[in-house]
Amino acid sequence: MTEKFLCENIALNPENRLHKRDARAFAGEDFRVAGDADEPRAVTERSDTPEFRPLLDEALGWIVRLKAGEPSVADLEALRRWREQSPLHEEAFRDAARVWRLIGVAAHELDDETREEKLSAPPMARLLRAPSRRAFLGGAVAASVAGYALFRPPLDLWPSLKDLSADFRTGKGERRMVALAPEVSLELNTLTSVALKPTPGALQIELISGQAAISVGLPQTRPLVVLAAGSRITANDARFDARCIDGLVSVSCLDGSVTVEQDTRVMRVGRDEQVSYGADGVMRSARIDPRRVSAWREGLLIFHDTPLAEVVEEVNRYRPGKIVIANADLSRRIVDGVFRVDRLEMLVEQVQRLFGARAMTLPGGVVLLG
Repeated sequence: MTEKFLCENIALNPENRLHKRDARAFAGEDFRVAGDADEPRAVTERSDTPEFRPLLDEALGWIVRLKAGEPSVADLEALRRWREQSPLHEEAFRDAARVWRLIGVAAHELDDETREEKLSAPPMARLLRAPSRRAFLGGAVAASVAGYALFRPPLDLWPSLKDLSADFRTGKGERRMVALAPEVSLELNTLTSVALKPTPGALQIELISGQAAISVGLPQTRPLVVLAAGSRITANDARFDARCIDGLVSVSCLDGSVTVEQDTRVMRVGRDEQVSYGADGVMRSARIDPRRVSAWREGLLIFHDTPLAEVVEEVNRYRPGKIVIANADLSRRIVDGVFRVDRLEMLVEQVQRLFGARAMTLPGGVVLLG
């Protein structure tokens, strides 16, 4: 199947333009706002709410538009009105300015290290060596820009402390086979972290984040238990796919059956069935297409009537750097198709050509779409 995009054209409306220097003065030099120094800053609960994230995306969209071209007086007045809508809008713009600076610092560091790797280390050495300074980049950025960067890396440009504590971990675009026992094997997808949590009565692991295809054939007296975002997945004789990303968990059974426990709820999942749940604790079941669930094992990503925001979110798990959609309308465009993991660079070009989007490319593979 070839990629198919259902899109609408985005009309650009050039008006009288304002000098970039005046634009920066209006929005804050390099998007630093008054009272927004580079001191460490704690994460607030508000920044994690479902209502806040769309505002942060919109704020990033404003920054992309002002940075990518020469904004008009109307553009800047529109930004002023947007920021004055509520304290949450203003907070989103301030956070977007911080993220913009974090992107710049992190992207340049990542770009520098990529060049160093190409020049100094042979391919096998790069695979076998201990985590590089890239993994600890968050500490340096946190010290100068945001105190929480190591714990919640901006745009996931480096692993979190919890990911670094895993017993098994894959990087972007990497897959890895792990044999926990003769009867238990895992295939870890990209950006997956797994920790061993053995107990006397069960072979137990924690899926910290990511996705794994799991095959198990154990006696009833000693099952495999997979912990994921506060839930328990138990299996004795089964093949299943477990995914845990940003607190959203899905368990897809491909053969046999598994039991999923979330708080007081227990659900048995049979062949070609899936159960999923998130922070709301609601468990949802559905039938699955096994080929689509397992496509990543063949180096494919399959999307059907999927918003571009979700497509980019998944692509970012495989592609070096980060693609950021800073336009709410663009994020809702619909994508239908099959992508090869080793040819994901074509996505940005197609989004620009078919959706009329504008792209700003930064070092380290960071691309802002608006």
